[in-house]
Amino acid sequence: MFEWLGENWWALWLTVFLAFAVVEMLTLDLFFIMLGGGALAGLVADFAGADFWLQIVVFSVVSLLMIAFVRPVALKHLRKGPAEQRTNVDRLIGQSALVIEAVSGTSGLVKIGGDVWTARSTSEVIDPGATVQVTRIDGATAVVASTAENSPL
Repeated sequence: MFEWLGENWWALWLTVFLAFAVVEMLTLDLFFIMLGGGALAGLVADFAGADFWLQIVVFSVVSLLMIAFVRPVALKHLRKGPAEQRTNVDRLIGQSALVIEAVSGTSGLVKIGGDVWTARSTSEVIDPGATVQVTRIDGATAVVASTAENSPL
């Protein structure tokens, strides 16, 4: 078997590509697909008649270039779009919330829409009854700022 693999490195590169593609489908991080692109480059290098060490170099260089240059652009394009296309918790960013329990830098409760969220403030303690704006979502916690902080001077 090893003798056959030594003569057919393309099968190894194809297997590596498929493995990276499966892992990418599970993670959806656009990292492993870049490594898969490097594996395809190694496959092309094998078909071009390159030695195995050169195939590894081609795989490494193409993978690093794709991670450094292609992935950031792809992520930017995936994440851009108007606010009305945002989904899930991303839709909550920028919305107003009502403080139910005093919000400090470590704890508190706010009502966003019809849901109660744990919250923390970006600066000072905010008293119950105040209206705040959601600046970001950190896990299951809404990070909020008083509307006075968000208004332009």
